[in-house]
Amino acid sequence: MDVREQLIDAVTVLAVEGRVDSTTAPILGERLAALQSHPGARVVVDCHELEYITSAGFQALLLADRRAIEDGHRLVLCDLNPKVKQLFDLADFLDRFPIVPSRDDALRLQR
Repeated sequence: MDVREQLIDAVTVLAVEGRVDSTTAPILGERLAALQSHPGARVVVDCHELEYITSAGFQALLLADRRAIEDGHRLVLCDLNPKVKQLFDLADFLDRFPIVPSRDDALRLQR
């Protein structure tokens, strides 16, 4: 897994590439927690290059979303490819997060 970070108009975009599994999910979770340690942090997770996610990855996203909700925001996900979208559907997570088709849509939601 590789995670690239970009700040766009006070919104942090994490572009996740590769697999998020039991080995890499803690890294993603720590990165999200560090970003969210700043009051008012708004985060978008760009899943364009995400190839696979396991329950450990879903847990990291759920914890980050819970922290965002406590701060009055939501964790927004964008650009799920069909394979990853199917994994979210199988895990019954499509309705758990705001998921939008593009990064621009996600940025609009976070402003």
